[in-house]
Amino acid sequence: MPHATPLPREVLQRRIESAPGPVQPYACDYPAGWDTGPHHHVRTQLVFATQGVMTVSTPAGRWVVPPQLAVWIPARLEHALLMHRSVKLRTLYLDERLPGLPAQPRVVNVSPLLRELILRLMALPAETTARGAGARLVAVLLDELHEGPTLPLHLPEPHDPALRRICTALRNDPANRDDLAIWGRTVGASPRTLARRFQAQTGMGFAAWRQQARLLAALPLLAEGHSVTAVAQEVGYESPSAFIAAFRRRLGTSPGRYFSRPPEGA
Repeated sequence: MPHATPLPREVLQRRIESAPGPVQPYACDYPAGWDTGPHHHVRTQLVFATQGVMTVSTPAGRWVVPPQLAVWIPARLEHALLMHRSVKLRTLYLDERLPGLPAQPRVVNVSPLLRELILRLMALPAETTARGAGARLVAVLLDELHEGPTLPLHLPEPHDPALRRICTALRNDPANRDDLAIWGRTVGASPRTLARRFQAQTGMGFAAWRQQARLLAALPLLAEGHSVTAVAQEVGYESPSAFIAAFRRRLGTSPGRYFSRPPEGA
C-alpha cells in the first residue's frame, strides 16, 4: 500500500540505506505543489509515477516527467522533485553495485513491459530481489532501461552566473521574447559572448534552449487540462498552430494526443 503522506526524509533515508536487497520500493501519493527540496540518496533511483506530472531538478538541468516516462537518477546526485498536480509516485531505489547501471541521469520511455516490471517490483519485499524470480525481474528491468530511448525532455542548466540569471527569468516567464542583445544589456555581456557560452555550457543555442524551456513549461499545463490555445499563449507561441508544430517536431505527436493515454493501475 502507498503511504498516504510522505515519510520524513530521515526515515526514508534509513529505509533506503538498510534495505536487505538490491531493490527497495517506495510508494507514496503526493499532493499538488509538494516540493521535496534538494537531497540525494546512496542508491540509484528510478523515479516513476502512475499518475500526475513532476519536474525533477538537478544542478545539471531539469526534466519534466508525465506518467508515460520515468527519470533515472544516479546515486548521490543532488535532486529535487516538484509535483505539478497530485502524483502517485512509485519509485525504485537500486543498489549501485548492480552491474550495468546507467551513469547519467536521463528520461526513459516507460513501455508496457517496463511499467509492469516496475509495478511488480513495487509489490516485492526488498530481500526477494536478491535471488530467484526477484533477481530475474531486476535483470529484465535493467535490460529494458538500456534498450529504451532517451527522450528529449531535458533542459540543461548552464553554470555561468549571467546565463543562469537569463535561464531563471525565462523559466519563470517562458513567453518572454527578449533577444540576446536585450539580455546582454541586462547582464552586462555582449550578445556574441552570451551565444558562445550558451552553446558551450548547454550544448544548445539560445533559441533552441528557449524553445525547449517553452515546451517543458507547456507539459504541466496540458496535464492540468488547459486548452492547447491557452497553453500556446501562456508559454509564448504566436499561434496554436506554431505551438502544435513545435511540439510535434520535438515530441513526435500533437499536444492533444500526448496525454491521451489514461493512467492505469496504481
